Amino acid sequence: MSDPTRSAELQRSLGPVQASALVVGIIIGASIFVQPSEIVREVPSIPGIFLVWTAAGLLTVVGALLCAELASAYPETGGVYVFLRRTLSPAVAFLWGWAMFWSMHSGIIAAISVVFARYLSYFLPTGDTGIRLIATLAILAVSAINYLGVRHGARLQAAFSIGKVLAIAVVILVAFALGPRAPLPSPSEATSPPPPPADLAAFVRAIAAGLFAFGGWHMVTYTAGETVGARRTIPRALAIGIGVVILCYLALNAAYLYVLPLDAVVGSVRVAADAADAVLGSGGAAVLSALVVFSSFGALAGLVLAGPRVYHAMAGDGLLFRWAGAVHPRFRTPHRAIALQAVWSCVLVATGSYRALFTRVIYTEWIFFALLAVGLMLARRRPDYAPTVRMPGVPLVPALFVAGALTVVAVAVASAPADSVVGLLLVLAGWPVYILWAGRAGTREEARAYDRLP
Repeated sequence: MSDPTRSAELQRSLGPVQASALVVGIIIGASIFVQPSEIVREVPSIPGIFLVWTAAGLLTVVGALLCAELASAYPETGGVYVFLRRTLSPAVAFLWGWAMFWSMHSGIIAAISVVFARYLSYFLPTGDTGIRLIATLAILAVSAINYLGVRHGARLQAAFSIGKVLAIAVVILVAFALGPRAPLPSPSEATSPPPPPADLAAFVRAIAAGLFAFGGWHMVTYTAGETVGARRTIPRALAIGIGVVILCYLALNAAYLYVLPLDAVVGSVRVAADAADAVLGSGGAAVLSALVVFSSFGALAGLVLAGPRVYHAMAGDGLLFRWAGAVHPRFRTPHRAIALQAVWSCVLVATGSYRALFTRVIYTEWIFFALLAVGLMLARRRPDYAPTVRMPGVPLVPALFVAGALTVVAVAVASAPADSVVGLLLVLAGWPVYILWAGRAGTREEARAYDRLP
């Protein structure tokens, strides 16, 4: 069993506001300002677009319900890693942490930092080298703030989350109040034929694009060891945070479609900027660039805060170097895990390799989410399993979630089989490493105990 004193060493200072802000701040990054075009290209009809966002939102809500129950049963630092270890096995949990560090989590930190730097370059023109330097400095700055204490990191993240929601609300109100600056073509002037109906594969690919925009909803569970009243606070934060995000996303998409013709949305690679230009003229690009800079930096702050808690938990379980799990005696933060994450993320920015790693591995995240649902159903059979929050509809709802998650994965693999195989191999490369770590003193018996399913 993991040492319970590890979480006690961390400072419990995250309350409901900070936890809810963490959910909102991580999810709302830059994707919602570009991803709608990806969805419209796959499903080029207004009812289809909102059906896709609804489906992606429902999958996210069910995933959050899973995490809410498991967090109330296992309110420990590490979140999803802990849930997989407790309900399935340390091997599955290790592969999650392995993929997080080398690709999924560090890759998204690198990607978001580059998005931040690129949009900042609208105001401070710079070349590719300058963009990478700014992205690296952003990672180091946010990591330093989190190094100095979780309270500082949480305050920074909460301020940016509240700010971005208010800014998005203003954007939505302005879009509907002013409408498009240029008149839209009348139906008689439209020359393009009506879009063909989307097939099932296209619809699922569109849902996958929507899920990418909802990504990160589970990361608040990583901070359970530093959350006040984690059994109650984390489920509430998931409910509040995801509710706010869904409202923002639906309203933003409605605003885009209100000010832009459907074919303009399909052809756009920066739909939010085009919508801003349609309403405000040439000044729209500056307004939108500022919003993306603000939003992406807030998401970066949340990502940097959350990830090291998983590596801290892995080190405490003997599945990572013990020194990596150390807690700073003064700042009460997993300072070495924060430093490791910062260094590797900066390497990914400097080399540009985050693109290949992230795009090849991100779909595997939903394999683990499917396993999380399986783990919950297995845990329900155990007499010592005592969550304070229970998701409804077990086992039917988790089973449908598994089917939905694996369908998304299957379509992603079929769409890019070569990249998918490489991505899966990158994750499975952690298996021999796990065998090595599990054979070390102090972890073998734990691995055997947890590998025994009920």
